[in-house]
Amino acid sequence: MRQQAYGYAAVTLFCLGIAPVAQAELKPISDETMGEVTGQGFIQIENIPGDPHQFTRMTLSMDMETRMNVDDVKAGEIDGGVDFAAQHVALGHIARNDGVQYNGRAYNAGDTVPFEAFQPYIELAEDPAEGRLSGFRMGFGQARGSVSSLTSSFSGDIGLKLVDDSGTEFDATLFDQNSQATNYRASYIGINDGSADCAQGINCAPLTQLQSLFVGQESADGTTGFTSDFFIGFQREGVEWQSPDGTNVINAGKGVFINLPTSMKVDMSQLINQGVPRLQTHREDMGTRLF
Repeated sequence: MRQQAYGYAAVTLFCLGIAPVAQAELKPISDETMGEVTGQGFIQIENIPGDPHQFTRMTLSMDMETRMNVDDVKAGEIDGGVDFAAQHVALGHIARNDGVQYNGRAYNAGDTVPFEAFQPYIELAEDPAEGRLSGFRMGFGQARGSVSSLTSSFSGDIGLKLVDDSGTEFDATLFDQNSQATNYRASYIGINDGSADCAQGINCAPLTQLQSLFVGQESADGTTGFTSDFFIGFQREGVEWQSPDGTNVINAGKGVFINLPTSMKVDMSQLINQGVPRLQTHREDMGTRLF
């Protein structure tokens, strides 16, 4: 089942019409006839053992391509702060120029470059010893596409690579306003080599400098391929979520946790001085209105 949604929360569903009254004689079907029938359930439910948590994942057999914009997002607003806060959040974008995009496909200027999301799922984590729900998350079996925002508070992980002036590559680290590394309510991103000073802009930049990135993993041909690790989780306590393909385990802390895997590499000096510019996410400048 494939759906396309362009615009804000535009989803089309197709249903089979059912007559209000039907009369038919039931007849047994032979094993040979049944063997000629193939199909796939619309919902797949998996029970995944673990310690200390046990998991139940419900996956929908559907594909989506979308481009959407949301003015303001806040999640986990408690205790005088916000786990995730961002403005002008967008999935997908519009090509500014003719040419090949991150996914290896050619687009003309003005074409929509959708965010691709296959097999959406909801997963529950339960603590059987306590008999309670420890967390739940929403994600996709496969995802690829642009994510744009002006983020002021972020809890989770951003899988960005940062390159310093000597050419050395580092995994990006999230920082708070005191230059302390953290994945909880961070407002800066940089290199955690002991020299980061977010107030002075030394190997550290505000998250608002990172305005667009591509979710996905690097393919052998250098393009961005699909990832199974893009999700948002809500946890009562720390939970170790397993990738749908079973390759990774992501440790999500208490509260809201967003996992943003990306194969992008950015020079630290560029991030500090120019930032990563925002992709075109509206047909025209819509100000603070929704798309």
